[in-house]
Amino acid sequence: MNKIYQLLDQNFIFDLFNQKVLPKYPQIKKINKIEIIPYKKMIWETTYHVVFSYHLFWENATGEEKKMEIVCSAHSNEPRKNVLDTLNYLWKKKLPSAELKLPRPLFYLSEFEATFYRALSGKTLLHYIKEGNKEKISSLISASARMFARLHQLPVDSDFQFHLDNQKIATVVPGEKFIYQELASRFKNGEYEDLPAFYAKCIEQENKTFPVLEKRFLIHGDAHPENIIKVGENKVGLIDFTDFSPADFARDLGAFIQQIEYKIVRKVEDLAFAREMKKLFLAEYLKASGRVLDSDLQERINLYYDWTALRTAVYWFLNHHPSPVNGRELLSAIRERQKTGRQAQDLMVNYKS
Repeated sequence: MNKIYQLLDQNFIFDLFNQKVLPKYPQIKKINKIEIIPYKKMIWETTYHVVFSYHLFWENATGEEKKMEIVCSAHSNEPRKNVLDTLNYLWKKKLPSAELKLPRPLFYLSEFEATFYRALSGKTLLHYIKEGNKEKISSLISASARMFARLHQLPVDSDFQFHLDNQKIATVVPGEKFIYQELASRFKNGEYEDLPAFYAKCIEQENKTFPVLEKRFLIHGDAHPENIIKVGENKVGLIDFTDFSPADFARDLGAFIQQIEYKIVRKVEDLAFAREMKKLFLAEYLKASGRVLDSDLQERINLYYDWTALRTAVYWFLNHHPSPVNGRELLSAIRERQKTGRQAQDLMVNYKS
């Protein structure tokens, strides 16, 4: 049996948290019960990619019961220690503020390549997109822009052990070679059309711009609505630091622009609102960061917009319940943007699926 199932075993988790969590929270007199919720449960014979949530119901010294959520992120082939190290680094750098919240890092279990952290309480930007709540969508996108500006302004410490594979398109997991092999084994060549050509073009374009950047910036690396949490009035939270790295800050901008467009068009079905939100995000970011949108930055935003659409297409082709139709739809959007030369924030793409 796959060893990761131990992290779904009540007795194992109860003993583990009594050992690892209680010493960090003196106010907890005892843990009464734990509810285990698997957010992501991709488990094979010996390998796995999982995200588990643990709802701890605990008792304080006066007998009052309270609740805490702890999240575990584990991957058999991608050690998650960098997530714990990143959270510790960002707390040390005082990234959390009155407006920005981060998960609290707890501990790492090397046996499972698993990081445990205290979850943020609140609903995601994606939740409000699915609801079609335009007021909250707009508010959260503005707050997200200010949050990314603050992240990108943090200094990069040369002595910190960053996960450098996350820096560039060519080396970000799962990687070009794996993608091509999987596509070839699952589909006929015509089904995924010019995906390899797009991938190669993105890598080539980044290789031209990356070496000449004056410096690297701390980026989230996976900027999308499901990683943005509304944690209170005028407060936003950021989660999932698996792809955190010193890289080109334009990657967070292009990625977030593409993802808010994609989710709003599919869930709210309002192309004009999607474009309005893309423009709002970029305008708020430029205002908060003091940066200027020159032609060089615009081209880099376009690059990472295309790459994020491409990455999403790969997801649709290669996930457990593939949808080549959705994948080809994204490839068509990339093709149209490149053909017309439109800027990422100006596009009105109609995702029909």
